[in-house]
Amino acid sequence: MESLDGIDREILLLLQSEGRLSGAEVGRRVGLSQPAAAARIQRLERSGVITGYRATVDPVALGLNIHAVIRLRTTHARLAQALDHAARTPEIVSVLRVTGEDCLVLEARCPQAGRLEEIVDALARHGPVVTSLVLRSYPPKPLPDDPSRGA
Repeated sequence: MESLDGIDREILLLLQSEGRLSGAEVGRRVGLSQPAAAARIQRLERSGVITGYRATVDPVALGLNIHAVIRLRTTHARLAQALDHAARTPEIVSVLRVTGEDCLVLEARCPQAGRLEEIVDALARHGPVVTSLVLRSYPPKPLPDDPSRGA
């Protein structure tokens, strides 16, 4: 996609925090007409910059009271099996393949400690695991509006 201008970046920031905004409201906030804002949003969707819209659900409201981060160290030969295992485990809600001593960082949401124990024990067949309980989560930050700016 061609480079994003300042208005495109404003639209992305708005939609990352308030994905249900109407095209008219997006336009009002960035100084465009509704058709112009809708056209920009559609262009961002078609080009793959906007990949979807989703509901944010409170896991605790669903009875998923245990939130854990699990680090798995495995071998290259076992990596595909570990990834397949994670994909088949509904309580594992995110998987990151990372560099360093660990190979995967997984996030799990469970109803009780016993289920977390089962998940950890099953993952341990693929290699050593380290599990940390999450005490609190903070809202995700939107992606930076200008990735070319250094820290």
